[in-house]
Amino acid sequence: MTTTARASIRHEDDRTRMTRWDFEPGQSTGRLVHAYDYVVVPVGNGRTRVIGAGGTVTVSELRAGESYARPAGGGGEREVVNAGSAPLVFVEIELK
Repeated sequence: MTTTARASIRHEDDRTRMTRWDFEPGQSTGRLVHAYDYVVVPVGNGRTRVIGAGGTVTVSELRAGESYARPAGGGGEREVVNAGSAPLVFVEIELK
């Protein structure tokens, strides 16, 4: 069972929303509906597991400053889990 990570919206306007996530190992975003394309940029190195709406799982090794983009659609629902053994912080930027 995963617990939900802490999130804080740092910026939002009519075109973007930027949210900072602070994850302990095993924590997740919970099931979120992403209505827009989004980009994730980790603040430090980490390993994440992304669970899509259809149950597909993608595991990624992320380095600080790298980014990966995910399009909206396909149900648009995603859950991101810290699959590493260290805390993970990342910034999610939704493009409206």
